[in-house]
Amino acid sequence: MRRRTKPINSLDMWKNYLKVAFRNLLRSKSFSSMNILGLAIGMASSLMILLWVAHEWSFDNFYPNQDRIYEVWNKDKWGSELTCWNTTPKIMGSVLKQEYPQIEKSTRVNWDQTLLFTVGEKRLNVSGTMVDPDFLTIFNVPFIKGKAATAFSTPNSIILTQKLAKKLFGEDDPIGKSVKIDNKDNYMVRAVIKDLPNNTRFTYEYLLPWSYLAAHGQEDSSWEDNSTQNFVLLKPHVDIDQMNADIKNITKRHIGPRGTTDVFLYPLSKGHLYSNFVNGVPAHGRIEIVRAFLLIALFILLIACINFMNLSTARSEKRAKEVGIRKTVGAMKRAIVIQFLAESLMITLMAGIVALILVQVFLQAFNTLTHKELSIAYGSPLFWMYFVGFIFITGLVAGSYPAFFLSAFRPVQILKGAYKKANALVTPRRVLVILQFTFAIILIVCTLIIEKQIKYAQDREAGYNKSNLLYVMMQGTIDKNYTLIKNDLLAQGIATTVSKTSSPLTQSWSNTWGIRWDGKSPDDKTIINVYCSDGSLIKTAGMQIIQGRDIDLVNYPSDSTAAILNEAAVKTMGFKHPLGQLVRNDSPFHVVGVIKDFIIESPYETIRPMVIFGPKYGFFNTIHIKLNPVHSTKENLASMEKVFKSYNPEYPFEYTFVDQNYAQKFGDEQTTGTLAALFAGLTIFISCLGLFGLAAYMAENRVKEIGVRKVLGASTLSITTLLSKDFITLVIIAIFIASPIAWFSMRKWLQEYPFHASIDAWVFLLAALLAILISLATVSYQAIKAALANPIKGLRSE
Repeated sequence: MRRRTKPINSLDMWKNYLKVAFRNLLRSKSFSSMNILGLAIGMASSLMILLWVAHEWSFDNFYPNQDRIYEVWNKDKWGSELTCWNTTPKIMGSVLKQEYPQIEKSTRVNWDQTLLFTVGEKRLNVSGTMVDPDFLTIFNVPFIKGKAATAFSTPNSIILTQKLAKKLFGEDDPIGKSVKIDNKDNYMVRAVIKDLPNNTRFTYEYLLPWSYLAAHGQEDSSWEDNSTQNFVLLKPHVDIDQMNADIKNITKRHIGPRGTTDVFLYPLSKGHLYSNFVNGVPAHGRIEIVRAFLLIALFILLIACINFMNLSTARSEKRAKEVGIRKTVGAMKRAIVIQFLAESLMITLMAGIVALILVQVFLQAFNTLTHKELSIAYGSPLFWMYFVGFIFITGLVAGSYPAFFLSAFRPVQILKGAYKKANALVTPRRVLVILQFTFAIILIVCTLIIEKQIKYAQDREAGYNKSNLLYVMMQGTIDKNYTLIKNDLLAQGIATTVSKTSSPLTQSWSNTWGIRWDGKSPDDKTIINVYCSDGSLIKTAGMQIIQGRDIDLVNYPSDSTAAILNEAAVKTMGFKHPLGQLVRNDSPFHVVGVIKDFIIESPYETIRPMVIFGPKYGFFNTIHIKLNPVHSTKENLASMEKVFKSYNPEYPFEYTFVDQNYAQKFGDEQTTGTLAALFAGLTIFISCLGLFGLAAYMAENRVKEIGVRKVLGASTLSITTLLSKDFITLVIIAIFIASPIAWFSMRKWLQEYPFHASIDAWVFLLAALLAILISLATVSYQAIKAALANPIKGLRSE
């Protein structure tokens, strides 16, 4: 009788695949560890980048009605270019809501203001903003206590974030309790809201009703005062193109014949990533950085997969006989492919678990580096669905080539020892290594050019002396007691000079195209930065005088209406002899000096024209103080605190050094450069693991050739050179492929900055040298090891 065999079900088959895969992993512990480590580092790097990308993509993109929330923007022609900006008149939002039924709600959002909050003995400087009641429903503000309908029920209402409420009231219920603001007004807490997430433009700790500004003389209804942000919520199914056509001329209608500004609505969800306009059209912005890092994440993951392929196929000889025997006893190619893919998925799963551990360990450091609050939502089923898909796709990509490569061996050739050797299989493997090093070299070049651009901007002459220079914001009674404070600082030798200004030297708070001068064209809409000083600014900041003098009320009482121009302003106004010329804002100011251009905005941008008005302009918020170098900084600060406390006792003494504030201008570029350097290093490391595997593969398949050469008298150096030159050739090919790609990418990136460094040849030479040295060091270990091996072992089977 013929014996019946029990059919193998699919579950038993998969159990067998996994059992064999697990045994193979245990049999080659070093190989398995290297594969898991390479994949884990690649997956962890990609996961952290993807977390950062998801955070950037979600910026202001999580509100329930976000598809109907729009920000009001202006558009006008300045010179030959159509320019867009998002500061609009305070009256804009309410008029839009009144005149256009398509608008459901509107709100103004003032710029953040720092105010002194006093509760009992607690005094805190707190940053927040003023809004209209509709803000609470447009942005679906999440309430912990209170509700939107009553949060601003009275003019003296205030809303606190959960964090601020705890600072002020501890564990007590803050609802109905009073907060004194700037030692003047008492406001009652009507609501407590959740702390803001890290992926929104809003940074407030408190919300006050818009009436606060009106009560403090900061409200106006001028259509020419572009000074705040306006947001609207459109009704459902409104055609945005038609809406923009309807509101386009609203400013022109209210200003009259001199009005030239168009108005349009721009989606809130695009404001973060697509904030840069070119000739009136949204063109780019932070999205370029997001795309670049998304590409880097893909590169790193692909390099890790290539590394897996190289290491897997390096063991081809050890797995070849297994494949041959299995095919001889009837195994189908499909079953062998599934077997190897199962091994790949098992390794990828292990690597994924290690990657999650690495991400958890290093995520806080990554957050510190990127200034984010990224986290993994372990409790979210969606995260685990994505993570399983991430592992599955990575496992298939990494294991596909080894699976089809090994399953293609012919049993007869394998069992005779005549299966395909390295020379026949080297082409696809070389392509993979070239791809790895192409990506790595691109990242090295990008890192070097980013660092060069940062250094180029840092070395740019700021136009003033930042050393020992600090500023204090004018709060409380500082303005009233300014003269007394200034005299004490000078008399006690704490400061050498003191100057009252409209804003810090590192920030431009005011600009306009409304300044007039003789010969100005009516069509000239050049934006001019406006600054204000009570005198001695040039001496305090160490600016360079080109013509004339500083504003000096002591020796020139009429200097209350004096003005100083920078070089760019002189050029814009076309003055051949600027001293004595009149520039007019609301009233005429006479030019008494010209200074060298200094950087007040971005060091990567061209310097705008600037007018520094005398004290009659009356716009003061800051005191700049030049510390006396005779005393230590610590001594000066301690003495200064006593002076300010004596004249402004209710407010905490806070100061900012100008050089530290200036250094923050390089923050985004420095973060980008650091991330590029970090991931370039990881890419090199993973690529070197791949090279290590390829070197092992080549040495393994040429062991007999090496034995013969040694028997015939070849030196260790000649054999090492023989084995290494192929790899160096691959790296050189990668250099020639990577260099033009990196040049094109970085040229495009640099063009975003009007003031930028050049791309020099040494950058590519240095990147090439680094790649060659690193690859040579990696390969040399295996090459020297093979060259030093006993030739008898390699020739024994002969």
